[in-house]
Amino acid sequence: MVATAQFEQVGVRQADPTTVRRAPAPAPAPTPAPAAPAASRPRLALLDALRLLAALSVLLFHWTAWHHGNWGRHGEPAAEAWPWLSQFTSVGALGVQLFFIISGFVILLSSFGKSPARFIGSRVGRLYPAYWLAVLLAAVLIFLVWPELGAQRRPADLWANLTMFQGGFGVGHLDGVYWTLWVEMKFYLWILAFTLVGMTVRRVMVFAVAWPLLGNALYLGLRVAGLDVGWVQHLLFPEYSALFAGGMVLFLLFRFGHTPGRWAALSVNVALACAWSAGIQRRETLELTGYDYPLALFLGLVLALFAAVALIVLTPLARVRLPGATLAGALTYPLYLLHQLWGWYLIRLLSPHLPAAVVLALSLAAVLGAAWTVHRWVESPLGPRLQRAVTAGLGRWPVLGRVHGPAPVARAGS
Repeated sequence: MVATAQFEQVGVRQADPTTVRRAPAPAPAPTPAPAAPAASRPRLALLDALRLLAALSVLLFHWTAWHHGNWGRHGEPAAEAWPWLSQFTSVGALGVQLFFIISGFVILLSSFGKSPARFIGSRVGRLYPAYWLAVLLAAVLIFLVWPELGAQRRPADLWANLTMFQGGFGVGHLDGVYWTLWVEMKFYLWILAFTLVGMTVRRVMVFAVAWPLLGNALYLGLRVAGLDVGWVQHLLFPEYSALFAGGMVLFLLFRFGHTPGRWAALSVNVALACAWSAGIQRRETLELTGYDYPLALFLGLVLALFAAVALIVLTPLARVRLPGATLAGALTYPLYLLHQLWGWYLIRLLSPHLPAAVVLALSLAAVLGAAWTVHRWVESPLGPRLQRAVTAGLGRWPVLGRVHGPAPVARAGS
């Protein structure tokens, strides 16, 4: 599982505007003074580290708790190969929920004050280079190297998967972790709508409350009436909307300050997210790992995810400097894309010959090395070029090339 977003490195710079004063006529206007250096806002290094921890928690869930039979000489289930560790990693799938909270914060941070063209360009440049390579590598694995793994997929599915919109086309994911990218993509479409109509604090606040409440009301009302809820899940995704919306409110608190209304909005979203995510994760943990934990545990864990992000972005922890945090944030996305199928393949390949702990260490080192390679040789050179090309191409259209609404106070780098 897991995401998008959510896979952004975080940084904000506060602009220091310079006012150019002109002398009264007929005296000539003075030369404008040079702009003062921009004052840096927090790097939020701990948020980058938290994203990598979220990815590693999902990785360990898939490798050491999920019901796959790739460990040992005779294909033992993960929970049998790791009876002690799996008790903890079986809840690691909550890393997905953490990704969605962080994504709500970071995507709003990095889109505030951007034109639609710049927003689309930044998303395409950030997501697609690594994703395209990951899809091609997944296709090689499931169709050529390990064909029994791809028994439920067709080679023709590759083309839909390359768009990242396969979820909307009803086409299966070549790698199961891609499902979170489709959820992220739908969130991006809502943010794109904001860049088109003009993003203001008031509009974001209204949306961050109305979106989850409306989605939940429609979902419950249609369920009670015995009507189809599929369109609500596709358009408003009430299962996850409060996670994104909660992250958006955390951004408003971070950027524009604390108000009772914003804290109330955050509380509403935390409550909705706990109600949905705790139930979903308790059921999936039982189905996928065999562990039956009380609902209260998952409620506490979801609450802890929000608390962790809030502590990092709303307290002095925002200014903590952490060596290697930037690299940690950069590795999160390619690690997430590559870890599941190729990790299972490495475990299956090495398990008959080496102790489980050695297999786990070697497999982790391999996927981290692959993630670094993708970041260094694919994302770093191709991402900025693709971003510039898409932004320039779309920027020729006036409605996409200009910023709608009032200018923001600060600019966020992506």
